[in-house]
Amino acid sequence: MTIVTKSIDIKIPVDSVFTYFARPEHVSDQIKNDTVGMTVIPMDIKEGMGVGTTFRIIGDFSGKRLEWDCETTEFVRNEKIVAKQFKGPFKRWQITNEFKSLGDNLTRVTMSVDYAMPFGPLGAILDKAKFAKSAEKGMETALYNVRGLLEGNGSIPVYITLDAYKKLIAEKKKMNDVPVSTVLTAIIEKYNEIETKPQN
Repeated sequence: MTIVTKSIDIKIPVDSVFTYFARPEHVSDQIKNDTVGMTVIPMDIKEGMGVGTTFRIIGDFSGKRLEWDCETTEFVRNEKIVAKQFKGPFKRWQITNEFKSLGDNLTRVTMSVDYAMPFGPLGAILDKAKFAKSAEKGMETALYNVRGLLEGNGSIPVYITLDAYKKLIAEKKKMNDVPVSTVLTAIIEKYNEIETKPQN
């Protein structure tokens, strides 16, 4: 069993940091470097992305592709999110994200992954020490990237409800699959046009 832990301080309120981490695909999007890549695909979303939410993780670790399915098992707003593998190659895999407010605009995030490598051919293929180093580097990169995003040094994440997202995608299709940012700009322009019209 191996536990890899990384922490970072982010200069925004804990609620904003927690909201970002509540969507597992947000953080996985930030785990990108020369040896590690991650994709998260939501499978069954529970209200607020809480307990019972399931998702698939597709990981590329130094050219070795692994897939596993996880379930959110603990969800304490502004404090902790825990997800565990329920199907996949690891003997054990659990990720814990903990959040601690250090002030009005400062949050410490601690990300821990607790895992046990698989037995058999797959376990033999993956170099355990190299895998741990890749996981640690990937987590560190993700935390730095998330901090950059949330502190305003990168693209700004947008949070919308699933219903609003479906409507946004429907508009995107009507507009010949232009980028989502183009659709949002068009919606805002239309809204501003309606707002500035004199009321009768």
